[in-house]
Amino acid sequence: LLFVLGTVSCTLFLAVNGLYSASDDVIELTPTNFNKEVIQSESLWLVEFYAPWCGHCQRLTPEWKKAATALKGVVKVGAVDADKHQSLGGQYGVRGFPTIKIFGANKNKAEDYQGGRTSDAIVDAALSALRSLVKDRLSGRSGGYSSGKQGRESGGGDKKDVIELTDDSFDKNVLNSDDVWMVEFYAPWCGHCKNLEPEWAAAATEVKEQTKGKVKLAAVDATVNQMLASRYGIRGFPTIKIFQKGEDPVDYDGGRTRSDITARALDLFSDNAPPPELLEIISEDVLKSTCDAHQLCIISVLPHILDTGASGRNSYLDVMLKMAEKYKKKMWGWLWTEAGAQSDLESSLGIGGFGYPAMAAVNARKMKFALLKGSFSEQGINEFLRELSVGRGSTAPVGGGAFPKIHSVEPWDGKDGELPVEDDIDLSDVDLDDWNKDEL
Repeated sequence: LLFVLGTVSCTLFLAVNGLYSASDDVIELTPTNFNKEVIQSESLWLVEFYAPWCGHCQRLTPEWKKAATALKGVVKVGAVDADKHQSLGGQYGVRGFPTIKIFGANKNKAEDYQGGRTSDAIVDAALSALRSLVKDRLSGRSGGYSSGKQGRESGGGDKKDVIELTDDSFDKNVLNSDDVWMVEFYAPWCGHCKNLEPEWAAAATEVKEQTKGKVKLAAVDATVNQMLASRYGIRGFPTIKIFQKGEDPVDYDGGRTRSDITARALDLFSDNAPPPELLEIISEDVLKSTCDAHQLCIISVLPHILDTGASGRNSYLDVMLKMAEKYKKKMWGWLWTEAGAQSDLESSLGIGGFGYPAMAAVNARKMKFALLKGSFSEQGINEFLRELSVGRGSTAPVGGGAFPKIHSVEPWDGKDGELPVEDDIDLSDVDLDDWNKDEL
């Protein structure tokens, strides 16, 4: 059997069994129509970011359809296949499925929906958000920037989040920073720069919010700051360069719209974002919530603490963390447990009491898994995961067709293990000489 993953499997699955169709009141959204339908719209939108293989998404689907029908003509309800359109999911910081966002008056500042997954709860949240939007309009507060138009009409947009840099401030701010910088070199007289200005300003605000300031957009007047222009060989305007700590600057050659700039900034952010969490399986909830929300969950079974001590265990965990970092864009879940702590789970994954450390990659939707056959090392695991990521590798069904009972255990305290204390035997009352005679 092939362990088919990624966009190929998603496309095949959708062709047979998509979660939404044209006959639903849920509007299918893609990178092609998202800006026009949602961002430029005056309507309030509820948007679900889903993956077809995700169990929670499949259970939400009938409720989402019911809510869309109830809200028809009042609030727009949409859905994005974020497995197929990862750039769109990445643009809005989607890291698990389903993620629901509310796009209200300010389309650049979507709110996370944290309510229940029933149609009643969804409709209540929509009407509450709608009430807030209408009251804001009544009090004269508009929704803010929409796709650059306000910026141009008001003479250049709100540039509050674009950082102006000079020959004197550049090195201190940019080269010594842990953040990612996108820097526009411009000339005040340049027409292309004037056209870019409102898009750059709007993108700066959106990127600041979505990356919590970890990606910064800046501007340099190259006619005034000629030392910088000379250092970076600026010959035309506008020129945009990307600066990351420890790397040579690279030219940005993407589109000049706010959405293009924002999408690249969010790609840079995800490249520099921390890896996913590595969680110990201490309860059923940890296993199920991680494996249900991700396309794959990577489960390691590490040797007993008495076999490795804390330093040995930490070295295994370090290898897993490095691999989680390397493959973080795959949006996989990462888990570990100690040998023997979840023996039923080990058996269901064909590990079962020998050969530690071991690793299995589990597709919880199909209830299939693949086992690491090579070494539990960066090289061995990398080869294993690379094969999976391109749809190769042999799989087997999870024993019993479902996850077995997971035992609640105390989390590892980070220390070396201790042997169990045995009761001392008091031999003071035993006459060993008589005992030996009797034996003889």
